[in-house]
Amino acid sequence: MQETVLKVEGMTCGHCKQSVERALGTLTGVEKAEVDLAQGTVKVSYNPSETDTGKMKEAVEDQGYDVKA
Repeated sequence: MQETVLKVEGMTCGHCKQSVERALGTLTGVEKAEVDLAQGTVKVSYNPSETDTGKMKEAVEDQGYDVKA
């Protein structure tokens, strides 16, 4: 397992947290996604042979949020 932290803009509430965690959780290879609303980040534990940060970014942006490098 590997971990990465994505900086996500636009998350302000519990619904935002659930949307992002659910979107990432549906990706093959993602074991866990934890949003920190106060920091505007999401920590993702994943298997790098099954997914990558590009797919994670796309999944979050599909929910209407901006992922910053």
